[in-house]
Amino acid sequence: MEMTINNENKRSSVIPMAIVAGLFFILGFATWLNGSLMPYLKQILQLTPFQASLILFSFYIAVTFTALPSAWVIRKVGYKSGMALGMGIMMLAGLLFIPAAKTQIFALFLFAQLVMGAGQTLLQTAVNPYVVRLGPEESAAARVSVMGILNKGAGVIAPLVFTALILDSFKDRVGTELTAVQIDEMANSLVVPYLGMALFIGLLAILVKKSPLPELESDEEPTESNKGHTREALSHPNLALGVVALFFYVAVEVIAGDTIGTFALSLGVENYGVMTSYTMVCMVVGYTLGILTIPRFISQPKALMISAILGIVLTVGILFGDNNSYAIANAVLVPLGGAMLPDTLLMIAFLGLANAIVWPAVWPLALSGLGKLTSTGSALLVMGIAGGAFGPLFWGLSSGTSLGMQGGYAVMLPCYMFILFYAVKGYKMKSWK
Repeated sequence: MEMTINNENKRSSVIPMAIVAGLFFILGFATWLNGSLMPYLKQILQLTPFQASLILFSFYIAVTFTALPSAWVIRKVGYKSGMALGMGIMMLAGLLFIPAAKTQIFALFLFAQLVMGAGQTLLQTAVNPYVVRLGPEESAAARVSVMGILNKGAGVIAPLVFTALILDSFKDRVGTELTAVQIDEMANSLVVPYLGMALFIGLLAILVKKSPLPELESDEEPTESNKGHTREALSHPNLALGVVALFFYVAVEVIAGDTIGTFALSLGVENYGVMTSYTMVCMVVGYTLGILTIPRFISQPKALMISAILGIVLTVGILFGDNNSYAIANAVLVPLGGAMLPDTLLMIAFLGLANAIVWPAVWPLALSGLGKLTSTGSALLVMGIAGGAFGPLFWGLSSGTSLGMQGGYAVMLPCYMFILFYAVKGYKMKSWK
């Protein structure tokens, strides 16, 4: 879809990019709270690994049935209003956590997560095309990387905030059997933080609606059906395979970022709530390397290939690693004043380095040559976020078998293998023949 900034509202791209950057930070903060929320609810509600994985499943599965409707909504109301509406839905989701915490009904937590995922999908569908279109296509990966740093930087901060506001008061209860009074106390501690987050997001929605953010125009006419657009877009192999690549990427990204705390809890690590921050720090490092090297020293496909290979190597290391080995911590963390953590946990965190470049590399490769189908292509790519629902789900199912939590990480191997295929061949395909 050919998009241009409305001439009457055309301004320097600095202000629009600054606004978009703020939205990516909010997306990251709300998303990566899950890494701390998942083990926290597992402890409070006495969940199995599979039940705990449903916390992530309900958040990411919303993408499956709201991505294409989100594209239709944006064609109706515009990108700017779509962003504000998406944040309004996220605000509602934050408020839903209050009755969930008060009643401690697991289904209410899952519903709140579902609504949060729907709001994020609409916001993602609206905000991503700005990053791709506010500049030349060949440097799109670098711009997406900048947004990724903000998104994952928020992922570093969110678990730290969660731990400071909530977990620090109860970390002495790790591995102990909780009384009913203790459970009530821990559940009620969620109310104020989520109320504050909801009000903050609602305020931002109003500010974005009234901001000077320019509207993106398209040659597409709003229609009542997405079927024609979808079928035509999927006739482009680089897009269709890109959607699958992003599905597998988000699966491994969420496994690495959001299950590490649950795995740490099983190993008796007191500060399990901050473990997601370790993965996010590695992702920020990866994004920074991407900005410095793409496309100056390395192409987007080559960076994608290296990321996939690194992911495979680290996954094998996790599967066969020793939970009682602290060699990496002794070599890296302890000299820097860090905590003693098992090698397996740190290798899960290092997956953030392998994952960082995948999203910014796949996005422009998948949208290349789509023209008027860009908004539909964008919605389909956002649907790839549904991988965040199924990756942890299969990890949870595997963890409930004789494989255990550590063996459950084997589900990541086929994901990285497909990403490697896309980097080597998939993105080049212009025809299914």
